[in-house]
Amino acid sequence: MKIGVVADDFTGASDIALTLAEAGMSTAQYIGVPEGPADPDLGAGVVALKSRTAPVAEAVSQSLAACDWLRAQGAEQIIFKVCSTFDSTPEGNIGPVLDALAEKLGAETVITCPAFPENGRSVYMGHLFVGETLLNECGMQDHPLTPMTDADLRRWLALQSDQPVGHVSARVVAAGAQAIRDAMPEKGHVIVDAIQDDDLWTIGAAAAGARLLCGGSGIALGLPANFGAKPATPNWAPVTGAGIVLSGSCSRATRGQVETYAAKAASREVTAETVMSGAATVETLAEWALSQPGVPMIYSSADPVVVRAAQDQFGREAVAGRIETLFSDLAAHLADRGVQRIVVAGGETSGAVVSGLGATRLAIGPRIAAGVPLVRAEGRELALALKSGNFGGPDFFEQALRQMEGA
Repeated sequence: MKIGVVADDFTGASDIALTLAEAGMSTAQYIGVPEGPADPDLGAGVVALKSRTAPVAEAVSQSLAACDWLRAQGAEQIIFKVCSTFDSTPEGNIGPVLDALAEKLGAETVITCPAFPENGRSVYMGHLFVGETLLNECGMQDHPLTPMTDADLRRWLALQSDQPVGHVSARVVAAGAQAIRDAMPEKGHVIVDAIQDDDLWTIGAAAAGARLLCGGSGIALGLPANFGAKPATPNWAPVTGAGIVLSGSCSRATRGQVETYAAKAASREVTAETVMSGAATVETLAEWALSQPGVPMIYSSADPVVVRAAQDQFGREAVAGRIETLFSDLAAHLADRGVQRIVVAGGETSGAVVSGLGATRLAIGPRIAAGVPLVRAEGRELALALKSGNFGGPDFFEQALRQMEGA
């Protein structure tokens, strides 16, 4: 293994696994830290954790354990994969985990860049943009778990980290890999600008030999070439069985996707009130889904105002935990009853679903949309699409289901 990835959620893990696989590295995604060794022919291993919103100490512990396993498999370079919108709070978890990984690996300086220009994420003058909009004005300021209220990544990371936070500008990046290396400070985390994919290739070249990097999936674009890998297209064998769409994301993009799909297929909303009261159960939702024609959708993707009201009434952690548990148990129940295609929207929801299915390793297939591959749960005939909230076009759900069938 040449490259090891510690991913703070399951959709992000699939995202960067796709980037590495398309760059020509044999790649596997693991659900949690594996107990046994990796395939010795593997070029890249991605350990998917559910640590993005976990307690800080737990996130650090899990991440260090993943790092230890990856290094034991021979990984020469570690990437700490975070969301392309840098999802975190002033307390963490990006800063504390990054500090701990840097100390373990002896990394004095760490390139940090969540940019993903293909998907509309860019970093300019240290500020993160979503499309043409600053991060804190794009809707992420309303995220129910990690409200992003400042687009300046230098300030945001400095709140979370004990290390100094530096910056390498777009002008320096445009001057090439050596210019980036020359501009790196002697110590700390360094926000590096990237406004187009070519910038990420340049950053990748500058990072040859680096022990640790932090970023979104785009940070991996230029790294496999340092190990001699050449671009490739992952294989896919069609899966044509029954399907379900499960959405737990409240992002603007997902709410639009839910609306688009609901106009074409049977859909059923699960509200916080019905979950907390016990009115929404696995058995009733499963019976409803299995009785519908086509591929139905079950969703909990309310407007942020509605979500905040429910959090105020029941408690943020309580609401999130109960909804995730419901989706986890529901996915397992439906898979046991023959559902073979599952499309999931939302990082936390995807983590809950994969955990419920008991999957330990995912094979990476071709892309559905930028940042979202088809994946297969190894050892069973089960196709998955794990989508971060803001990714994909309006018809993403229908597109994913078609591609699972080989279309």
